[in-house]
Amino acid sequence: MLPNTTTPTTSEGGTSTPRLESIHNFRDVAGHGYSTASGSTMRRGVFYRANVLTPTPADMAVVESLGLTAVYDVRSEAEATKTPDTMPAAATYTHIPILPGTIQETAVSIRTIDAAQDFMRLLNRTFVTDDATRAGFSRLLTALATTPGPQLFHCTAGKDRTGWAAALLQTMAGVPHETILDDYLLTNTYSSAYVDETADRIAQFAVAGRADVVRVMLTVDESYLGAAFEQVEADYASIENYLYSGLGLTTATIGALETKLIG
Repeated sequence: MLPNTTTPTTSEGGTSTPRLESIHNFRDVAGHGYSTASGSTMRRGVFYRANVLTPTPADMAVVESLGLTAVYDVRSEAEATKTPDTMPAAATYTHIPILPGTIQETAVSIRTIDAAQDFMRLLNRTFVTDDATRAGFSRLLTALATTPGPQLFHCTAGKDRTGWAAALLQTMAGVPHETILDDYLLTNTYSSAYVDETADRIAQFAVAGRADVVRVMLTVDESYLGAAFEQVEADYASIENYLYSGLGLTTATIGALETKLIG
């Protein structure tokens, strides 16, 4: 048994992927097998989400057991260079940068909680408004649709870029919005120890209040994901239009994803 294998319970009463000590935000996009509006369930063991892959040997054994065929790293060049992934042996690595490296520079300059919350909402709106960012999500979803076998995608904390990609997949599967939101907010459970440790470390060296600002940016809030969905509604009127017109996905790609997602 791993040192930290407690499994949080979702609002539907089931459990999701066992927690990994060294990849704190690792989980199955399908949760415990989320129910869809059509009465079907999401298929587990197809798509996984995570933060940066720096596993202990015990956690790597769990990751290896999944039979992953591909890992998609959506971090910026600077993020990926600073902390390279430790890859499972059988999986191919693909780097699909989403968001520029300058985003970290902006985050470091934030000094108040209100500014941090505004920044996180703006960041999520960027997933819809920025051309290069949409291109990255398009490339990721197309790869997930066309590559066989179980696959994993991740960013640094596994919550914003990764969270939006997971929300899109769950939406395509027909999972109710309330369940998608609950799943998104699980980051605050999965990553709580990491957030506390990081905030405590920063509090020892940074200016007063900086740790609280960092805590805001390392967690998620309903309004962050909500900002992305609101932007979709404002710019495209529907998720379907966003997928087709915003991301440029084909009918075949969306159909392939739906086939993989729904059991």
